[in-house]
Amino acid sequence: MELEQTTALAGGSAVAIGVYDGVHVGHQMLLRQMIVMAKDRGLKTTVITFDCHPKALLKPESAPPLLCDFDQKLELLRKTGIDDILVLHFDRKQANQSAEEFIREVLVDQLQARLVVVGKNFHFGHGRKGTVELLSQMGDKYGFETLGFDMLKVAGEAVSSTRIRHLVASGEMGKANRLLGRFHQVRGTVVHGDGRGGADLGYPTANLNVPDDILLPKAGIYAGWVRLGDGVYCSAVSIGKRPTFYDDLHDDQNTGLVLEVYLTDFSGDLYGKILEVYFVKFLRDEKKFDHIEDLIHQMEIDVADTKQLLNSPNNQFGRYGSQEPANVE
Repeated sequence: MELEQTTALAGGSAVAIGVYDGVHVGHQMLLRQMIVMAKDRGLKTTVITFDCHPKALLKPESAPPLLCDFDQKLELLRKTGIDDILVLHFDRKQANQSAEEFIREVLVDQLQARLVVVGKNFHFGHGRKGTVELLSQMGDKYGFETLGFDMLKVAGEAVSSTRIRHLVASGEMGKANRLLGRFHQVRGTVVHGDGRGGADLGYPTANLNVPDDILLPKAGIYAGWVRLGDGVYCSAVSIGKRPTFYDDLHDDQNTGLVLEVYLTDFSGDLYGKILEVYFVKFLRDEKKFDHIEDLIHQMEIDVADTKQLLNSPNNQFGRYGSQEPANVE
């Protein structure tokens, strides 16, 4: 267990528990409400989360791709204004811990919980036997209150990490970004590609190596922002298998995808640099061109469409790209 403690615990704590993949607007709402209640009661706020998705250990064949990497999740959680983060290393020992043991050892003994906040459908402990009802029962014994929150709804739609994954995988970035409260973002290191973009096409692209467990949108061309250090660049983003050059790689499976970004108004060496790519809008499907000249012409259109789209006030980087909640079309 690792406690990222920014303030000393005193007088007990308010605790929220969850995987928090994506730290979407539903998570944010729950944590904001916990912070308000904790302030009224003089409690410190702590989020308990895990260093991996539990399914990655328990059912790896059905483990979902992640909406954010671990470091990004911690950054997003800190931005909500909570005091502390308790990171649990999810291994077999943790998986086999009973819900009752978790409550006694972590919530009561370690955190001196006085308020526990979770989603109503939250389960924890061995066999997923930990529920809101069990927390309430044991809270009566150990002196903490339990609150179970319904899923937040946006435009009549329940917000969940599962729903957002479906939207991202379908390329519906506007809807996904609304439910995330930010642009969907992936991080990767620039690696050597074919070297074709600048030499043959006139558009030097950076190939990103993104961790396998991070969710990429479906194959296609996107308008997006790219952060490099302190700089942010309007960018045309390509996800796909480059069918114009590799016929044998183009199939119906969303696997083996290559992520490439063209940063407008940038020149320089990017190899080995870490880029953050923020997906704003899906522009078009990936397409095979019979002639390179046709591909170059289409790339000109994609870059022009990207610049025009990102000039819209609703698509500016600003607070939204920096992962602060905001509205977006």
